[in-house]
Amino acid sequence: MPAFPSVEWFQEAADRLNKSDSFKRLGNCDAEVGIQIGDQYFEVDFEAFEVTKVAKTDAARMEEVDFVLVQPPEAWKAMIEDIRANGKATHDFTLNSLDLRSDEELAKGKDYHRRDLFYRFNQTFQDYFDGTATMETTFA
Repeated sequence: MPAFPSVEWFQEAADRLNKSDSFKRLGNCDAEVGIQIGDQYFEVDFEAFEVTKVAKTDAARMEEVDFVLVQPPEAWKAMIEDIRANGKATHDFTLNSLDLRSDEELAKGKDYHRRDLFYRFNQTFQDYFDGTATMETTFA
């Protein structure tokens, strides 16, 4: 039972997405995604038809990825719990809704063209998180 957030949790999510039909349905995805939860940083790389890398990293690396998903820990927990309770994110907890409702945006990046990958491949990223619905998760 992986704890959120951890490399093990993000890797389990990656393994689930790689085994699903998501890439077959949605097509390829190429993006280096940063995830910030409080003072912890993770990187999840999508390359063609699979997630190829999951790593714990640092703030300096977040300056280099295509974009960074940023929420406070309690918001991440609420999103994960909503996915688990409903089998997928409900309207208020989809990545797109969280991004639109946030005063500071969920997806952040200095280069708009690279940050645009969040919108271009949004459903793939949503499938990544929705795939954790049946994953037993504890919160660190």
